[in-house]
Amino acid sequence: MKLLLAGIVLFLIVETNAQWYKFPAQAARGAGDMWRAYNDMKGANWKHSDKYFHARGNYDAAQRGAGGKWAAAVISNVREEWQRFGKSGRGDEDSAADQEANRWGRGGGDPNRYRPAGLPDEF
Repeated sequence: MKLLLAGIVLFLIVETNAQWYKFPAQAARGAGDMWRAYNDMKGANWKHSDKYFHARGNYDAAQRGAGGKWAAAVISNVREEWQRFGKSGRGDEDSAADQEANRWGRGGGDPNRYRPAGLPDEF
């Protein structure tokens, strides 16, 4: 009986605190949010909208939970490193500004801080 009670208590502690089992789904959905923001950025083809879509993708992903926040950080960091070293013509200053927008969105900041004037409402 004591073992059963200890097992139930342990299960409830893990269930309410860790919620590790939700992490993979949150990460997958967060990656989907990042992909959606990227596709919207390409579809909008709007000057000076890059930072807005960075912030929005990270914000949406982070709202999924710890897994989404992790996925957003990994995707953002890999993307910036790829562009920095992939000779895309962008400098360190632009990469740093992108990362600032990424952190802003991931931290729960309003992506509209970076929204360019005139960007259609559908985005």
